[in-house]
Amino acid sequence: MSTSLSLSLRRLWTLDKFAYSLRVFLAFSGVITLGWVLDEAALVIPLFLGISASALSETDDSWQGRLQALLVTLSCFAIASLIVQWLYPWPWLFALGLGSATFTLIMLGAIGQRFATIAAGTLILSIYTMINIEHRGGVPEEGPWRQPLLLLAGAAWYGLISVVWCALFERQPLKQSMARVYKELGKYLILKSALLEPLRDVDIEGRRLALARQNGQVVEALNQAKEMIFRRLEGQRGDHKLNRYLRIYFAAQDIHERASSTHYPYAALTDAFFHHDVLFRCQRLLDQQGLACKRLGKALLLNRPFDHRQSEQALLDLRASIDNLHAMREPRWRELLFPLEALADNLATLEEQLATAHNPDVSDTRRDEGLFNRSPSSLSDAWERIRLNLTLGSPTFRHALRLSIALLAGYGLMRLIDPEQGFWILLTTLFVCRPNFAATRRFFTQRIIGTVLGLVAGWALITLFPHPLAQSLIVLIAGVAFFANREEHYIIATASITLLVLCSFNQVGSGFDLIWPRLFDTLLGAAIAGLAVFFILPDWQGRRLYRQAANALDANRRYLEEIIHQYEAGKQDDLAYRLARRDAHNADAALSTILTNMLHEPGHYRKHDADDGLRFLVLDHTLLSYLSALGAHRHRLTEEKDKAILIPVARRIDELLAYCADQLLHRQPIRALEGDVEALLVQLDGEPPRTTSPDESQAVVAYRPVQSQLRLICRQLIPLGDAANRLILKPQTGPSPDLDASHT
Repeated sequence: MSTSLSLSLRRLWTLDKFAYSLRVFLAFSGVITLGWVLDEAALVIPLFLGISASALSETDDSWQGRLQALLVTLSCFAIASLIVQWLYPWPWLFALGLGSATFTLIMLGAIGQRFATIAAGTLILSIYTMINIEHRGGVPEEGPWRQPLLLLAGAAWYGLISVVWCALFERQPLKQSMARVYKELGKYLILKSALLEPLRDVDIEGRRLALARQNGQVVEALNQAKEMIFRRLEGQRGDHKLNRYLRIYFAAQDIHERASSTHYPYAALTDAFFHHDVLFRCQRLLDQQGLACKRLGKALLLNRPFDHRQSEQALLDLRASIDNLHAMREPRWRELLFPLEALADNLATLEEQLATAHNPDVSDTRRDEGLFNRSPSSLSDAWERIRLNLTLGSPTFRHALRLSIALLAGYGLMRLIDPEQGFWILLTTLFVCRPNFAATRRFFTQRIIGTVLGLVAGWALITLFPHPLAQSLIVLIAGVAFFANREEHYIIATASITLLVLCSFNQVGSGFDLIWPRLFDTLLGAAIAGLAVFFILPDWQGRRLYRQAANALDANRRYLEEIIHQYEAGKQDDLAYRLARRDAHNADAALSTILTNMLHEPGHYRKHDADDGLRFLVLDHTLLSYLSALGAHRHRLTEEKDKAILIPVARRIDELLAYCADQLLHRQPIRALEGDVEALLVQLDGEPPRTTSPDESQAVVAYRPVQSQLRLICRQLIPLGDAANRLILKPQTGPSPDLDASHT
């Protein structure tokens, strides 16, 4: 029994939201205890608001970095709270300050995510200050600094808990982040295995689309892990444990490159080996490696041994199946066996990477362990980032202007109709108004549903449990539930924070009197946010689709350039190569995100048919898969004949990708590429070397992975050009061609 309880607690500790929720629990329970000890319930509300703003402003960092961020956050909070208190009695000055402060704080987000989080928290605390002043009937003549100091005290209290927690458990977020990386990699491998299923008339298009979208999740997890490691490596480069996580991260990057590789059109392999078990063996091996990735993530979290015997056995079974095919000596299979061997070799290398990822210290591999720092290096660099976003083409600028106008409209409406607790209108507008229509629509619906549920639950619980102690416990539970669910379950989070507000205000007044004003204010604030994102500089994703598509092609081109350099100079996982590879995957993930958002926009506002964008996404991800295979097997070309043929072909492909990206970016039609592709294929297939197998009596064409991958990339150019033209030209009528036709 004790062992089971210990294991359950250990698993609970590994949850990424558990530590966050526990910190909030400690902060809220401390404030509630203070209120009971001093018998001053009025202290609780401003302290709660300060804690909430501080928790929403929390950034991942080392404890030293978090302490610095806390000092910056408290300084911003103090300035914002004092300005609100000073301007509150003068509506026109208050409106001017509200609009300019909102615009400035949102634009600070262009510097980086850390600045965006602190700026958003400062804006939230500003509105919390307004709510607190309104609740108290205005700025008191005596002791006007008391409420701002209480807000700051609440923020500092949570910040202190956060810094101490980070100092005590600095490695835990790294474990959780790396576990998420391998979990998402596992999902990707399992989806990839479905492409090898030897069945006819399956929805290949849907499977490729699901794979492309899951790739976005893998890229997001890798980026988050990299930022976590980088922030902790600053000033601690020699730390053995940190370097271990860095190697685990690099192993995940290598596994991702192997996992995203495509060596041959799977439809052709299906046709050739439909009645043989080799593709089932490939599928099972990929599936088992996906499950092994998930187990690896859990092993890292729980400090347990990593077991991958099932995937090892699946690899042996695949090798035996391929040996059986060789023994059958079927002439029509001869050329297909070479890419099948390359696929098996790639999966074998992936298996080796899985085996060493859990304990990377045993590897003697020397590599460049540099990471690219995307944070601003100076004040001039920070200003340059803001300056580059001071244009209508910048989504950050549009959102800053849109949100400023929306909050001003909410403040004007509040002054006009003078509702009770009217500043909840501004808070709802702030939380609902998002940078794009799809996100705003989602939060619009969830905010209203959550508020209604919270009000109903609040009414019932206040009625059933009138005792202040019981309501304090409800407040504590609701506060923790809000922070535990605010990212993934926003309806529950909204219901929880609404319940917290009702029970908190019921301690110093009547919570029942807040029910209708809260509902009315939520509806008004959500409506303002919805109208703002629809009419004020709407950022329809279809208008950005062609630009992101061009960016994806250009990123693939730069990835190919680095691969060519590796084939010329020899394999080396240096920073330039890893950066080009990551940029290519980032661009592919960004394209997937834009398309997902576009699908939630009104149909008549889509500039392109969704099928055209999805087709381009699938083709772009397939191109990236071919490039990944080329990168996974990179080695220095030693034969002069190979250099004379393959390198010029690769550079010509690079030029054609650059041409397509440039034409797409400037919305110019892409010319027919059939002639260029035909010339490249002739050059690749000119005089292939021949060899004699020791167990075969006749000469066969030798398989060259570089030549094979370049051939696949060449054939991808024509459908990519056609798909790009559909993004910038008037869509054609009729059904779109089969996406898998371009891969066969």
